[in-house]
Amino acid sequence: MIRTLKDSFVECNGRERAEKLLDDGTYKELLGPFDGIESPHLEPQGIVPQSDDGVIIAKGTLNSQRVVVISIEGNFQGGGIGEVSGAKIAGALERALKDCEAGIKTVPVLMFDTGGVRLQEANYGLLSIAEIGAAIVALRRHVPVIAVIPGKIGAFGGMSITAGLCSAIIMTREGRLGLNGPEVIEQEAGIREFDSKDRQLIWGTIGGNQRTATGFADILIEDYTEAVKEAVATIINGEVILKARTEQVERYQAFLNLINPLQRLSPEKVQDLWSCSEKTIENKTEVVSESEKSAGRGQVWFDLLRDDAVEIGDIPSVRVADSMVGNTKIRYIAVVPDAQSRFPRARKGEVGLQEGWSIAKHIRKAIAADQDGEKRAIVAIVDVPSQAYGYHEELLGIHQACAAAVDAYATARLAGHPVVSFIPGNAISGAFLSHGMQANRLIALRDPGVNVHVMSKQSAARITQRSLEELETATKKVPAMAYDIESFEKLGALFSLVDRVEASAPERKDRDIIYKEIGQAIEDVRLDGSTDLSGRLTSSIAQSGGRAAAILVREKLFEQWN
Repeated sequence: MIRTLKDSFVECNGRERAEKLLDDGTYKELLGPFDGIESPHLEPQGIVPQSDDGVIIAKGTLNSQRVVVISIEGNFQGGGIGEVSGAKIAGALERALKDCEAGIKTVPVLMFDTGGVRLQEANYGLLSIAEIGAAIVALRRHVPVIAVIPGKIGAFGGMSITAGLCSAIIMTREGRLGLNGPEVIEQEAGIREFDSKDRQLIWGTIGGNQRTATGFADILIEDYTEAVKEAVATIINGEVILKARTEQVERYQAFLNLINPLQRLSPEKVQDLWSCSEKTIENKTEVVSESEKSAGRGQVWFDLLRDDAVEIGDIPSVRVADSMVGNTKIRYIAVVPDAQSRFPRARKGEVGLQEGWSIAKHIRKAIAADQDGEKRAIVAIVDVPSQAYGYHEELLGIHQACAAAVDAYATARLAGHPVVSFIPGNAISGAFLSHGMQANRLIALRDPGVNVHVMSKQSAARITQRSLEELETATKKVPAMAYDIESFEKLGALFSLVDRVEASAPERKDRDIIYKEIGQAIEDVRLDGSTDLSGRLTSSIAQSGGRAAAILVREKLFEQWN
């Protein structure tokens, strides 16, 4: 078959991709350009907004099966996710979920062409991606959630985590899938770690062929429209056996146990090890000694809150213990620094490969143990500087490790476990998405050392091509761009912001205050009865303006849905 440029799916824009996927005459776009709902946060920064905010939502059919296509336009702001674009994606998935719960099977197909969070809207994007992930996990119980990564940009940042949550991933050889973009890795870890100009290195690490060969994607296709349609149809028709990657904790941990991170691995070697991992499923448990313990806020608060409860973690950087607050059983989970970590890029408290899968393991064990009894609460203690940046992290699928943690927290929440995040320190980027953002309720300390954001200030300045001074100026116009917890509170996602607590060196009186806050959060979850993240949109702060655009998008989307 001789293909022309017209046949190429990669070369299509976001709207063309949605139109080409659906049966002729069935395309119906929701919240299109003429509805005029655009980001309110770009113009104050001197950026021209786009009337559909770079996301196309279209309903129709594929081979007569009801489908909703969510297509990200990579040509606008690099496909970045802000408040409006994120609300369009999350809202469409939430509406598809309601259809499925009502017996109307609606299959979501997500077309990824995105660098992740739109840094000019920062924490709005972070909240949106958490809500997108929550909806995907809920939807997967009813229908396959299908990801297509054609090419051009690919799927990066927090959106790579959402891709990792999907039931199936379709990629072309031109597609790329990774948590950290090559330029960001080079910025954070140096050119020796990852040369962002080495195209062979990039595609050999995170390209479609490599991702499919190592099990991080399901179907590798040629770059033409019919190939995309055929691949999507085979998944909808059940012709592909699907087993959620995020639930294969033992296999991925076995895979990591085969790795020597101190020797630079080739993509070919990783393919061999991935094939071996299915035959060598075993988990090595490391004993956590007192001498290995970190003095960071996460460790300090973990020890204080667990009191004398025995630790049950399997790696030194993920602390786990079951304890009580009053009559409520709680599983505490904290990610802490480990100076001796096997993976050098995850030694300062970052969420890395081992951390993501370990979190997933301990949450899923709690879910299984409580299946027929009282659902213990799960409390994430959050002091994480970022996800790990490195060549091995991308090659070995850090996006999937983070997705496993996201899925576990969301699954616990959906199963009726109250999930609470307590933030005494940093809550940054993919680390916070993985460890904390799926909670029913968020509690934070009012302290200068408590920061929430999607990226370090230096990297954010580089990516947005601003000086640090210009970045600080922008935060005064858009609170979602600021790092301080008071600015994050203005978005309406916090259950409580706690005053008069010593964050770095807490005492028993400080612990008792937090015990009370955690208890109230758990009680609020149980009284509310909701197992989703909708409370972040119904809080008084969110309703009074903190999430005004996200709320409006959902209202308009629901009006146009049928």
